[in-house]
Order: sequence, then structure tokens, then C-alpha cells
Amino acid sequence: MNISDIHELYFITDISNVASIMREGILSHNEALRVHHHSIAEQGVQERRQNKKIPGTNKHVHDYANLYFDAHNPMLSARRGLNNTICVLRINSDILSIDGVIVTDQNASRDCWFKPVNEGLPLLKHSEVFEVNWIRRNDPMEEYRLKGIKCAEVLVPKCVDCRYVFGAYVSNSVALSKFKQASSLPVEIKENLFF
Repeated sequence: MNISDIHELYFITDISNVASIMREGILSHNEALRVHHHSIAEQGVQERRQNKKIPGTNKHVHDYANLYFDAHNPMLSARRGLNNTICVLRINSDILSIDGVIVTDQNASRDCWFKPVNEGLPLLKHSEVFEVNWIRRNDPMEEYRLKGIKCAEVLVPKCVDCRYVFGAYVSNSVALSKFKQASSLPVEIKENLFF
């Protein structure tokens, strides 16, 4: 993948967190511990991420704010029951030029690589990261592989400054109404992004 292929990045969150995000930024897991928020993260995944170190640094995955290349992914699919209360924040791709940003080839809870943007992006296949459907009923190993790739991440040290957040997507009119009560950020319904 080339940097020109990345038009925006994504952060999936509960709508109730948006006001705080627009003040404090999208915080790393460790930074978020000091702020009241509603987590939609899966506990088992967080436990696997907790002690994972980023090679070549003295930092852990939880010291980074995590973004997705494609929000239409297994994480959003797993949270479909929350469609009335969650949103996908749109992040300016200029974040990729910040020093210390790391790219992974799949969800960081898995056995993945961690590379600087200029090294990692060219190794990602656009067609796999943006695959619409990763389900492979006749090939569970391939499905598992694609499921991880669909959740390839951009890891930003400490936090994503709120100035990089420029809009949001929601699933339906219920979520739209909640979002408009929580924030003045531009928002639109994008049903096909959700599940």
C-alpha cells in the first residue's frame, strides 16, 4: 500500500466518549485510565495486548492510541449490537507523518509485526486490508488470516490530537441523534460501513 491510498483512518468508540475525545484527543489505553470513558473493547483482546512490547522501544501496545485503516472490520462486526450507541471517528491521514507512528500487519493482539510507516505501509496489500468480506467458510485458516489483516492498525504514541478528528460515521438515525447531542463534529449515516 502507498500513503496516497490512505484517505482517512478510523477509531471506533462509544458516542458518549466523543466530547472527551474532542477535548483530550484519542488516548492510548494507558492514558485513558485517567479519564472517565465507556470502553467497547473486548477484555480478552486487551489482556493479550497489555504486556506486548513494541520492538526497538521501551513501550507497550497500550502506550499507543490505535486506529484502523478500514473500520469495516471484525471489531465493528463484533459490536453490531451497539449500533445505536457507537460511532466511527474519521481521522486525517496526516497523522501518518508524526514521528514514532507504527503500522502493524494485523490486529496488535496477534503475532504481528510492528514497523515505522515508511517500512510497514508498502508491505500491506490494499486488496486484503480493504477486503469487504473476510469470511471464507471453506477455508478457516484463510478466514483467520484475513480477519487479522482487516484489523491492521496504526499505532500513535500516547494520543491522537483532537485536531486530526474531522468527522464521524454512524449506523442509523438513533445513533445520529445521540451523536448530535454529544458533539458538533460533522457526522453522517453510513449504513454500509456497519453490520
